[in-house]
Amino acid sequence: MTDDPYRVLGVDTGATQDEIKKAYRKLAKKLHPDLHPDDPGKKSEFQIISAAYDLLGDPEKRKRFDAGEIDAQGHERPERQFYRDYTSRPGAERYEPGGDTGEYEDMSDLFSDIFGRRQRGSGGQSYEHSFHARGRDIRYHLEVDFMDAARGAKRAITMPDGKAIEVAIPAGLNDGQTLRLRGKGGPGIGQGPPGDALITIAVRSHSVFTRAGNNIEMELPVTFDEAVLGAKVDVPTISGMVAMTIPKGVSSGRQLRLKSKGFPVGNTGHGDQIVRIRIVLPEKVDEEMEEIARRWRAHQSFDPRETLRRAI
Repeated sequence: MTDDPYRVLGVDTGATQDEIKKAYRKLAKKLHPDLHPDDPGKKSEFQIISAAYDLLGDPEKRKRFDAGEIDAQGHERPERQFYRDYTSRPGAERYEPGGDTGEYEDMSDLFSDIFGRRQRGSGGQSYEHSFHARGRDIRYHLEVDFMDAARGAKRAITMPDGKAIEVAIPAGLNDGQTLRLRGKGGPGIGQGPPGDALITIAVRSHSVFTRAGNNIEMELPVTFDEAVLGAKVDVPTISGMVAMTIPKGVSSGRQLRLKSKGFPVGNTGHGDQIVRIRIVLPEKVDEEMEEIARRWRAHQSFDPRETLRRAI
């Protein structure tokens, strides 16, 4: 079978949600593995059409797939910031369900159609036929602060049934990473277990820090005299302020490294913090600074742009 979910279900890209649902129900009745216990191929085909419907049967997932934000398996495409529309939407909440739970209820009706809650025996006698299946997974989105992702935290969220649960945000969490809460998804059919809640994390940007793999990068403003003479200055890190030595004669753009001050890497340690120097002059340069600059210019032949001319 093709990986294109539209072709898997036999519908075109302009199909309505109702047409997609009908196409899936028709295929499910034909391919359900319980109707073909000795045919493993039918089980594989049923899994494929179920995965296709899980994507296209959810209007939000379908929209994101059509926009190229997720692939046919529902995986995030790293180059797309999938949460940008969500976070910029007026009145957006930090946490919201990613799918329609009513869709699950419709699927329980489908299984009733396939197997029948009551079937007639050969003598006309009715009997119960029970079907048990695991509940569907339900997806959610949760925004967390940069520092919570770096240091770890616990956040209380409210599930669709109104119950409040505590979610542990592990230290070192990646943007786009999905947390699984077992048994917090859709209810099971019959005696089947409930599905899981899959919480995809969106990490807010920080005013000072940016993440680069397991390293943290930042820009450090220094004064003219600190750059010329060297200095020891306080630098913010995710674990608090630390003292760092600015070497004598440092230039803007030079990168200094604070070992093990980045994001945690499992149980093996931490990344580093990369500090990029930026020399900053006061908004108003006084006469004394101007005089120092004039004397220096009169006796120096230093040309910082010499390599640029050689490149032409």
